[in-house]
Amino acid sequence: MSRHVTVASVSTKPSFSPDTDMDQLLNEAAHYARRARQMGADILAFPEIYPQIGSEKQQAEAAEELPGPTTQRMMTEAKKLGMYLIWPLYAQEGDQVFNAAVLIDRDGEISGIYHKMHPTVTEIEGGIRPGTDAPVFDTDFGKIGMAICYDLNFRDIMTGLKTNGAEVIFFSSAYRGGLQVRAWAFELGCYIVSAIMTDLGQIVDLTGRQLTESYFTQPVVARDINLNRRLLHMDFNWDKMDEMLQKYGSDLTFDFVSPEGHYAVGCEREGLDIEDVIDEFGLERRDDYFRRANAVRAAALAD
Repeated sequence: MSRHVTVASVSTKPSFSPDTDMDQLLNEAAHYARRARQMGADILAFPEIYPQIGSEKQQAEAAEELPGPTTQRMMTEAKKLGMYLIWPLYAQEGDQVFNAAVLIDRDGEISGIYHKMHPTVTEIEGGIRPGTDAPVFDTDFGKIGMAICYDLNFRDIMTGLKTNGAEVIFFSSAYRGGLQVRAWAFELGCYIVSAIMTDLGQIVDLTGRQLTESYFTQPVVARDINLNRRLLHMDFNWDKMDEMLQKYGSDLTFDFVSPEGHYAVGCEREGLDIEDVIDEFGLERRDDYFRRANAVRAAALAD
């Protein structure tokens, strides 16, 4: 079956000053959400600490309790538009402050909160509490995870999201990530959507290829993706392609990453899951292949 969803991000710095009323920023955010929805988006991610980017207050002072005034406004917009929103901000929880990303669902309810696992040294010294895990959240189209800025440099959060079942990772950040985003998408075999505090936000395929990129003139980008795809290694799988095509034809898609010895296989036929196709033809999943290779190596060393 096809599992298509349109993912989107906005990459920009809000056009307001510390003296400007917060309503201006929220009106601008709502405008971007409407634009994304008109582009077909099911989910839109905003950049890191979006409502506090222009604030001159100390981090702890700028934080809001959840649901606070900016979150409430975006909850209203999400319900009005019938879409998911990822709203990153400094969040106050009891006597602790987190650099957080809030997942708002289509009904305008908070359905998940991620706490940045790896705040910068400056953030921690300024009072930001690190998160401790890499949660994955269910949506009506699949499982998503979130990462924030400096997180991108650390394996525990990125591999943790994949291990926990994330099919799409939304990366809200102050810095662009660039090559790192594409490298992680390929290594993890999942889509990554970045929302950046400047331009050059990306939507990256599970093959590591960039599908689209934002610019100052167009901060909102959206792309339809099929979650019914998997990244496989060519070894021990490649010779089964003709047999697969003979049975399913163009209902299967193949995207080749030949220099790296990989390919992505996807399914467009309704009622047919790519996992069932993999099992039917005895394809070896990439993680299983690497584990087997390590086991063969260990046995050889022990012999």
